Amino acid sequence: MVEKLKRNYPLFSIKFLQDRNEKFMDRLKGLFSQRLFGVQQGLGRLQSQFFKYLTLGFMAGLVAIALTNCSSPVASPVRIGTNLWPGYETLYLARNLGYFKDEPIQLVDYPSGTEEVRAYRNGEIEGAGLSIDQALVLAATQEDVRIIAVMDFSNGADAILARPEIKDIKGLKRKRVGVESTALGAFFLARALEKNGMTPKDIQIVSLELTEHERAYKEGRVDAVVTFGPAMAKLLDAGAKMLFDSSQIPGEIVDTLVVSKNAIANSPDTIQALVNARFRALEYLEKNPQDAAARIAPRTKVSPEQILDAFKGMVQPNLADNLRLLDQSDPTLVNGMNKLVDIMVENKLLPKKVDPTTLFDPQFVKNAKP
Repeated sequence: MVEKLKRNYPLFSIKFLQDRNEKFMDRLKGLFSQRLFGVQQGLGRLQSQFFKYLTLGFMAGLVAIALTNCSSPVASPVRIGTNLWPGYETLYLARNLGYFKDEPIQLVDYPSGTEEVRAYRNGEIEGAGLSIDQALVLAATQEDVRIIAVMDFSNGADAILARPEIKDIKGLKRKRVGVESTALGAFFLARALEKNGMTPKDIQIVSLELTEHERAYKEGRVDAVVTFGPAMAKLLDAGAKMLFDSSQIPGEIVDTLVVSKNAIANSPDTIQALVNARFRALEYLEKNPQDAAARIAPRTKVSPEQILDAFKGMVQPNLADNLRLLDQSDPTLVNGMNKLVDIMVENKLLPKKVDPTTLFDPQFVKNAKP
């Protein structure tokens, strides 16, 4: 090709091609250098912006740390489970009155004590209002349970209600009796039958949650029901007949406030505030029964008069009585619990014996300042 160009065009030579090639390469290098310089400038700008934002982020982090160190840490709430038993309503009264509004205390309502026990075992709550049998059932598997207050002794607030044509407990033979699947339900029913020369084998037991009591009775699914609280008041208004109540076994049905040892160790001031508020609310109830009942009624969906009637069926020990019961200077509670443990173990309602004295922690009622 080159030789042909030389023959046809004498002025053309390899040098000419080389010169053109060198000029082309110089132009190419120039263009490449310009582009490279542009890329370097872009990278420089990006690098500058990166370090700018990195510095700002670092400074913001330091400010956040400083603010965190200057402010108080947010305390985790102490969650207390309850159910619609009148003896626990003073906790809600305390909340309504604002007695622990500045404290990390959360009341959690459950359909039954059984659900509270399950929630405690699952770590969903740190404490609960529980009947003494449920506290024992829990303590048999959860050794960290501590009883910090006695809420009430049932003295007529638990009852067996039946259709008007059933005259007495013996009239329940071969009848359908609704009862919660709890140790307390079984214990209370067994005691009523025992006092009348009968056993659970003489009746048809129908397992019912508390929320089903009223509906099951009105729909004719049961002939009688072991009940309490708002359901009891509504059934009595509907014409149900009282066959047996807890006043006939005084001191045997007790309700308590329990919390875990971890909660006591981690949140003692919060638990003290809860106990203070509860006993302050109890004093308010005693001094202002009408107003207290009016505050409680909307939550329980019964009238203030029915609330006051329910309170007549129980004894709510004051602080001094609580201290005597929990430090065992009054042996009523511990003796009753020992008797209950024996009955529950014998009837396979408790997997093993529990020593009640290991459950009592009187420090909060001792230091309470309502």
